[in-house]
Amino acid sequence: MNYSNNTYSVLFNTQKSHQLVIGNSAYKERINILKALQTALEKTYKQALRDALYKDFKKPQLEVDLTEIYPVVDEIKFVSKHLRSWMRRQKVDTPLTLLGSSSWIKNESKGVCLIISPWNFPVNLTFGPLVSAIAAGNTVIIKPSEMTPHTSKVMHDIVNEVFDEEHVALVEGEVEVSTELLKLPFNHIFFTGSPQVGKIVMKAAAEHLTSVTLELGGKSPVIIDDTTNLDKAVKKVIFGKFLNVGQTCIAPDYVLINEAIKPAFIQSFKKHLKEFYAEDVLNSNSYGRIVNQKHFERLHGYLEDAKSRNATIAIGGVSEEKENYIEPTLVFDLDDESDLMTNEIFGPILPVKTYTSISEVLDYINSKDKPLALYIFSSNKKRVDEIINNTRAGGTCVNHNLLQFLNHNLPFGGSNNSGIGKSHGYYGFLEFTNQRSVLKQHTIGAVDLLMPPYTNFKQKIVDLTIKWF
Repeated sequence: MNYSNNTYSVLFNTQKSHQLVIGNSAYKERINILKALQTALEKTYKQALRDALYKDFKKPQLEVDLTEIYPVVDEIKFVSKHLRSWMRRQKVDTPLTLLGSSSWIKNESKGVCLIISPWNFPVNLTFGPLVSAIAAGNTVIIKPSEMTPHTSKVMHDIVNEVFDEEHVALVEGEVEVSTELLKLPFNHIFFTGSPQVGKIVMKAAAEHLTSVTLELGGKSPVIIDDTTNLDKAVKKVIFGKFLNVGQTCIAPDYVLINEAIKPAFIQSFKKHLKEFYAEDVLNSNSYGRIVNQKHFERLHGYLEDAKSRNATIAIGGVSEEKENYIEPTLVFDLDDESDLMTNEIFGPILPVKTYTSISEVLDYINSKDKPLALYIFSSNKKRVDEIINNTRAGGTCVNHNLLQFLNHNLPFGGSNNSGIGKSHGYYGFLEFTNQRSVLKQHTIGAVDLLMPPYTNFKQKIVDLTIKWF
């Protein structure tokens, strides 16, 4: 079904009227619907998603399978394995002062939820949060990005096939659609995107005191010291940076390397780039494109700004406007006021700064907003601990990058400017639930004996309770 502005509230109210039916569904019902989604992703629509993502920004097939389909399928498997225990009432201790009662926590659905997903990993970052929302027993309206229209169309078909609209519905359209949806009193909003837009979402949510999960981004640093295996570290950084052509919220945004290893770092970088993409990166089937002309121009502008500031382009720098192509680029000698050092890059350009002491690194990182991810390459355990203990970040990966996203036992999310709330696995389930506290009185308790009228005897009991309990 296609929706117009005047029908969004109708759709919302339809889901609202159905929310308790979904919220009271058994774990088996929720797993069955998740398995249907899994089948659609793994089998029915797999090739259609591959084709759509190639049309949208020439995403290589292997990257589609690895970064779009696999994480969602794996999330479904993980949730299906654990959902029964997550949905059980969680008994908690009751203090002696409340003798005669018992207490527990009920993880109940929040209600009608809105998921606003981005363009860079449209399948993963739409259906990943959806898995958590379904597991928690919510109804959901999805608004995917308009920048990947072919993929949004396939996702629309998947949602229509797998779900009834009173449970899950997908609404396509431009920014105006999101604006209209944000006027509705959702019980929870899950947004993935930039900090700038995140503030708009949070402001809209505040009008209805709606809870939010904001998966944002920022400038995620990589620290490489002189004790690490440099060749292995560089290879991993190249993979993490240029996967999806750098259009990844947890991609390395800039690198801090020990001054002593700068020449070896550049040499290793050239070697592994050639191994990954050969000499002709433009025609490599392992390298995609910038999503649209607007973002191409933004990134090209960053490079021009760097050149005007006498930065050194050590590798790359070539672009092709008609292809929305920018080759893997390594930049040195950037000043801190440059576009590349003040904005999240979200593209295949990697600034590198050098340092001589770890204290320089810590001071620099701590002078910036908290990043979504921080990466450390080092063989020195004491130094790794020092960096972790003296910085703050949404997540950290040691001697690799990106992999923290794939562990469903870890909470994923940022802090302050890089995000609010967590997702994945149990943490995603909790994000879409209200932890409802329940206390049940079985027999007469101490509090019943202390009701008015207050007497000296009751005062003595209270005094003893304060002192001993």
